[in-house]
Amino acid sequence: MIAAQSSLTWVPFHYNYPMIKLLHFADAHIDIANYGAHDPRTGLPLRVMDFLKSLDTIVDTAIEEKVDLVIFAGDAYKDRSPAPTFQREWGKRIMRLSRAKIPTILLTGNHDIAPSQQRAHAIQEFDTLEVPYVHVVYKPTLLGPNEIDGLPVQVLAIPWITRSGVASLLENIPADEKDPNKLIENAISDLIQTAIQALDPELPTILAAHASIIGAVFGNEQTIKLGQDVSLPPGLVRNPHFDYVALGHIHRFQDLNLGAQPPVVYPGSIERVDFGEVREEKGFVIAEVSKGETHYTWRKLAIRPFLDLTVTLEKGDPVREKLLAALPDEEAMRAAVVRLNIFYPSDMEAQIDEGALREKAHLAFDFRTSRHPRSDIRARLGESSETERKTPEELLRMYWTNLHEDPQEQEALIELAQQILSSEADEAES
Repeated sequence: MIAAQSSLTWVPFHYNYPMIKLLHFADAHIDIANYGAHDPRTGLPLRVMDFLKSLDTIVDTAIEEKVDLVIFAGDAYKDRSPAPTFQREWGKRIMRLSRAKIPTILLTGNHDIAPSQQRAHAIQEFDTLEVPYVHVVYKPTLLGPNEIDGLPVQVLAIPWITRSGVASLLENIPADEKDPNKLIENAISDLIQTAIQALDPELPTILAAHASIIGAVFGNEQTIKLGQDVSLPPGLVRNPHFDYVALGHIHRFQDLNLGAQPPVVYPGSIERVDFGEVREEKGFVIAEVSKGETHYTWRKLAIRPFLDLTVTLEKGDPVREKLLAALPDEEAMRAAVVRLNIFYPSDMEAQIDEGALREKAHLAFDFRTSRHPRSDIRARLGESSETERKTPEELLRMYWTNLHEDPQEQEALIELAQQILSSEADEAES
């Protein structure tokens, strides 16, 4: 399953064991373009250029600070079929690391791979073209110095594992185990234990994985759906045989073994994907990894500001004035992604002057409103004791009458509702 790799002769850096300077980042998702327009000069979405700016900072840091190793812990794009233009831009940055002769390990994440094991993944070209110093990992692998350009370190790399890929990890699938998530957890646990037996005790060891760990705090990623995750027990990654654990998949920076060894770190994504991450800063990690002792710093990236604002309207409010007052001054919105959440009685819809709001927010990078009308229908349905005695069909008829639905339309809706209620009743009896 995993074979031990032979070690090269190495010269210690500063201590009895070598020290590796590592740059660790993850979840680039460089083709997210859900806000803003296109840049007329490059043709790229301006929002994509934000992600590329963060990626440039990461690559510049790796080169300027002469790191020994870069680990990208998965999810280069938003899906497994990126446009060629975005592949070109990702490739430009990775090739800079290659030309600088910095060993770079790229793990495939859940957004980089296809469900089928036979289809190519989103970063396949670096493997196919055998780009110098770039090592793509799409299946669990133990990399030693021979595989990492002579670097005195060993990396157990575990990319995202699909349910269809579990069979290749398990020699004997228990006949009584039906839960696919449990199968994956068991497979990874067995894999890690087998790899530990093959480790060179003289070299620092890094575990790199694109996975969810129990106890990790998820961000509120909305555009990027995490899917039906398999959550691994924290004991697997806090193993003292590891000197640093480089994780990807969760967009919020966190250390799951804070103050202890080894650090178990999600660096977070490199830019906000949407307003679900409005309160999260973004960055990457620089770590000094040595046997039994690792120190790291989290580097904050300069990213585009997001402003998430809320206003609630009540009957009798001066609507235009209250909405405009909910926005900060124009300079405060300059170059920001701005959302104004408006809660209001539904009959005030026509009084919301979107044009006036956009005029005030004209310096924003992107401005949009999120409208949340509320209905007074509940108050007009009568006391609860009255409504409790009515059938579902009668309540629906009252509801549509209050909405002033056409009588013929009401009958068609009632007929459809009866069919749905009848089918649910049949299922309950069966």
